[in-house]
Amino acid sequence: MKGSRPAAFFMHPAAMPDLLSTLRRGLRLPPAGWTLAAMLAFYVLAGLFGRDPWKGEDAIHIGTAWHMLHVGNWLTPEIAGRAFHEPPLYYWSAALCGHLFGWLLPAHEALRLASGFWVALALVSLYYAGRELYGRDSAAASPLLLAGCLGLILHAHDAQPVLIGVAAYSGALGAFAVSDRRPRLAALLYGLALAACLLGVGIAATLPLLAILPLVAWQSSRRGQALQTLLSGLAIAALLAAPWLLALSSQQPARFHAWLATELAPLATPFSLPGAGRFLSMLPWLAFPALPLALWTLWSRRQLLAASAQWLPLVFLLLTLLMLALAYRPREVPALLLLPPLALLATPGALMLRRGAANAFDWFAMMTFSLFAALVWLAWSAMALGWPQQLAQRLVVLRPGFVGEFDLSDLLVGLAVTLWWIWLIVTAPRSPYRSLTHWTLGFTTLWLLATTLILPWFDYGKSYRPVAEAVAAALPKGHGCLAERGLSDGQRASLAYFSHIEPAAHDSPAGKACDWLLLVGNTQAERTPPAGNWKLVWQGIRPGDRKEKFLLFRR
Repeated sequence: MKGSRPAAFFMHPAAMPDLLSTLRRGLRLPPAGWTLAAMLAFYVLAGLFGRDPWKGEDAIHIGTAWHMLHVGNWLTPEIAGRAFHEPPLYYWSAALCGHLFGWLLPAHEALRLASGFWVALALVSLYYAGRELYGRDSAAASPLLLAGCLGLILHAHDAQPVLIGVAAYSGALGAFAVSDRRPRLAALLYGLALAACLLGVGIAATLPLLAILPLVAWQSSRRGQALQTLLSGLAIAALLAAPWLLALSSQQPARFHAWLATELAPLATPFSLPGAGRFLSMLPWLAFPALPLALWTLWSRRQLLAASAQWLPLVFLLLTLLMLALAYRPREVPALLLLPPLALLATPGALMLRRGAANAFDWFAMMTFSLFAALVWLAWSAMALGWPQQLAQRLVVLRPGFVGEFDLSDLLVGLAVTLWWIWLIVTAPRSPYRSLTHWTLGFTTLWLLATTLILPWFDYGKSYRPVAEAVAAALPKGHGCLAERGLSDGQRASLAYFSHIEPAAHDSPAGKACDWLLLVGNTQAERTPPAGNWKLVWQGIRPGDRKEKFLLFRR
């Protein structure tokens, strides 16, 4: 009938008291079911959208996946047409996401959904590991601790293959925990984790999953069954990984041997004790608050170290640290592999804090994230409204040429997220989970506010889009090949993604024949073209970087 409206758009009057009661009651703790799923989904999705590929690894991995999707070479990853000797699983998953969701989202956002998938898999796997080791009431603390680690949120929303390692480690811990009770499930989970780690992160990262196998079998109450279970997992992993290895070695043997040499080279280096120390030195901030809570777990449950709930994550943590010191340079990204066993080890400690410590942690979380949320709003006001004026001028100084704009949708999202955070603070009931919930959701709230309200300012300074588009505009139609010197992997990937230009190395046979040359450098020597009759056609910089200059020459 004319003027009628779907009943779904209206709430029955009798349902209003239930809604008001729910709002007054607040979040149920411990979180479970759909409540926990919504909290973790909120964490996974916050920050994946609305921005370009940022310089560094985000641009590298998005450019590699984009090349795989559009060129069609799914056997081996490439950056702008050049071999990239990395395992392929992340690029397969990102290219698949790009194929499925590219009609709905910008290509780089569709590709970046792969990171959300692997992070979600890590959180779900750690939940089941925690439930098996500590019981249903404690299970939610494990994924909340992993999500709340400072280091993870900084990389969980980038295109980042090591996230497969984080998911694989979480899944393997779940498999080890359930091996006695459900051996078939454990074999499947272990096989999937092992294959994913090998095909996603590489040989070195797979070593802790293999090294702990004898100990898991020995500590089991059913040693024969446990050994059979884990060997079945090895067989599953071999069946999953073998097709790619055989296809690459038979169809592209040169690239197979280059990949294998790249993977084995770090294992030939001597063990570095200072390297282990540097990885440990990252943990106080990279793994906060999981690290102090893990130490509290070890102290408060020191009489129970022989129980699998303590020794399993502790031994796995130590094996991972030894592997990192052997095979990796001390960097934040590989150190993320330490987080799953650390979060699992910290789970009992997070729920056994004494009242004073728990209250202090809760107040610290609420005050810290409320303060930083207020600072984000202040920065948004300066960027979008021009007030306070001095801060607005400072933002332009840091990003020359940036012009802030008022966006109503960003404002509404920011207001909704802020009101949600205030509601969470006001209504959260007393519970051992309260401080941990405030920490993880506070961190997620701050991240979502930052990636909504002030994202354009960050995006302007971290994207190579302006440079890539300027280079493409400076080149005439039918310009022929372009050579480059000094471009990083991220710069070449960005140039290929934004402008569909894949430059050749200037010292390669193809590059020497090019009449166009793109240079990048911080010093005059780096910006001087090689011998020959070169004429400068264009020069520019990436916004926010005054030293790194790009120069385009024509022969």
